[in-house]
Amino acid sequence: MAKRKTKFMCNECGYESAKWMGKCPGCGQWNTMVEEIESSGSPRKGAFAHTGTSGGILAKATPITSIETISEPRIKTEINELNRVLGGGVVRGSLVLIGGDPGIGKSTLLLQVSFQLAKSGHSVLYISGEESMRQTKLRADRLGVSSDHLLVYSETNLEEINRTIENTKPEFVIVDSIQTIFHPDVTSAPGSVSQVRECTAELMRIAKTKSVAIFIVGHVTKEGSIAGPRLLEHMVDTVLYFEGERHHTYRILRAVKNRFGSTNEMGIFEMKEAGLEEVANPSEIFLEERSQGASGSTVVASMEGTRPVLVEIQALISPTSFGNPRRMATGIDHNRVSLLMAVLEKRVGMLLQNQDAYLKVAGGVKLDEPAIDLAIAVSIASSFRDKPTRPSDCIIGEVGLTGEVRRVSRIEQRVQEAAKLGFERVILPANNLGGWSCPKGIQLIGVSSVSQALKEALGG
Repeated sequence: MAKRKTKFMCNECGYESAKWMGKCPGCGQWNTMVEEIESSGSPRKGAFAHTGTSGGILAKATPITSIETISEPRIKTEINELNRVLGGGVVRGSLVLIGGDPGIGKSTLLLQVSFQLAKSGHSVLYISGEESMRQTKLRADRLGVSSDHLLVYSETNLEEINRTIENTKPEFVIVDSIQTIFHPDVTSAPGSVSQVRECTAELMRIAKTKSVAIFIVGHVTKEGSIAGPRLLEHMVDTVLYFEGERHHTYRILRAVKNRFGSTNEMGIFEMKEAGLEEVANPSEIFLEERSQGASGSTVVASMEGTRPVLVEIQALISPTSFGNPRRMATGIDHNRVSLLMAVLEKRVGMLLQNQDAYLKVAGGVKLDEPAIDLAIAVSIASSFRDKPTRPSDCIIGEVGLTGEVRRVSRIEQRVQEAAKLGFERVILPANNLGGWSCPKGIQLIGVSSVSQALKEALGG
């Protein structure tokens, strides 16, 4: 009879301990240690069995110069926004993890992707661990999804799933969700650290040995990160986050890890009654409700992966009623706001230490690149002085601690996007002038300091 022993593992970082602890020594989080029961009997041939990458043939060390590579074309769907985020299309043998809040549209997106692939003649197996086959059919009817190449299977046992994949031999597999799948050899409950790790490793082995592209859905915690051990994100090839508010129509699909393409790519979707529809020009969406002549509003051209996106940054500066002024930001790191306010106070002479500051990126986008610094500084100064910027101005630049405006990357694509939407002036770093062709009908104003930028944007 196999012996069973108990250990405790952290849900966040995977730290193992022989006894329970309130605070994890690995990541410092409280109440994340969960009990795991494992069998010490004969070792099983599971997800971590040494099979190499040739379906059971042990691999050997080979010089890199003698390894032959095969150029396999990516499989494109009819959803161009998804193709962009994946780096050009779906790669055979890849393991893609999609996370997001409940009800955000993960299952809807994957069901639409399954239909697009099945309509192109590819065999797709949609495995649902949370819905019955009848429920999946009802959702498919609502979305207009119907194809003989799309197979639906409701199962949570990983061995049965593996057997079905062997029999049907699909090209694409959708697993919704990884927290409901369990391996019968692991004694812990579905969704635990051991189950998630073991099931993901088994799915990774299936994807690599059978050259099957697998999409898996992952639940998220209340902090917004994917539930389960961080090892889960390290094991997969691509990690996508589906962001947005449930009560708003726009959704953002963002790549935070991609072994086959660029990270930080972004795809914009709109949730409608018939499912998700891609937004071809997100800049128009983010600027369509912009107020004219309001102080504290600026437009910046931000790069999201390889795509320039124009978004509005709004600032509200008001005298504080408390001893310590408040600093709140939505879509921007609040530490960056504090840094730029310190630069404005020290280098420009603005008395902001007794002012509350509230900043927001309109449209629910999250910006984290340095090129938005100058637009944030101009928004703060515009609200503080109660002087609006020109509606036809776009502001780009990185701000240093000495008040200088530094060069940014891909300035040509940013300016072209601004010109396409009808902007007349672009305030940008002086070092970015020259060396590229400027679109017709737009004026470039190079600045080298924050003071010079405020003079151009606010007039004096």
